[in-house]
Amino acid sequence: MSTEQSEAYLAQKGIRPTAARILVVQQLAGMTSPASLFELEAALGTLDKSTISRTLALLLEHHVVHAFEDGSGSVKYELCRSTSDVCRVGDRHIHFFCERCHRTFCLDNIKIPVASLPEGYVIDTINYMVKGLCPVCGRKAGG
Repeated sequence: MSTEQSEAYLAQKGIRPTAARILVVQQLAGMTSPASLFELEAALGTLDKSTISRTLALLLEHHVVHAFEDGSGSVKYELCRSTSDVCRVGDRHIHFFCERCHRTFCLDNIKIPVASLPEGYVIDTINYMVKGLCPVCGRKAGG
């Protein structure tokens, strides 16, 4: 994602584009899997942990990113791919945590089933984490 695209994306979500926000959005857009704060800090050597953390908190508040616990005790972040102004629960997908290589994968084509809750409950967010062996680790285990 270019700087101009990042600026437009942030502005569309009602966020003033700053250098730190643009860098975090660009980094998340370029990653092939969700990233932890530690991974973002390592990738964004020019930003300190507190700046990245504050940026992620703002991006979460404006539904620019999703956060979820990946099964390892680590919180992972990814850009919201919803085309609307809000991130709908129906837009969420399943995540898979490999217990051998400790990688988290997005299973974009498998949507999270929306739970029917009793009257009075309102869903704000939902996560669906599956744990096991990824295809590479599964082949290693079988042979």
